[in-house]
Amino acid sequence: MKTITINVSEPVYEDFQEYARKTDRKASELIREAMESFRQLHMQRRTSLRDRRPVSVGGPIQAISAEDDLLGDMLDDARD
Repeated sequence: MKTITINVSEPVYEDFQEYARKTDRKASELIREAMESFRQLHMQRRTSLRDRRPVSVGGPIQAISAEDDLLGDMLDDARD
């Protein structure tokens, strides 16, 4: 692990120390977790849909018959 020095406001650090005492942990551990959460939420590369693997969602809700005009339905809805 890399040792770093950061400057934080007194109230913020006191909050971390108080929570650390209540949860029997070290403030440095909480700060590491907070930094990792921030990294995952804001900094990590998001995958595109092209990178995702397909999943099965089961079958169709209702079978399509030869009389169904899905293209016509889609085109009619697009004009609204």
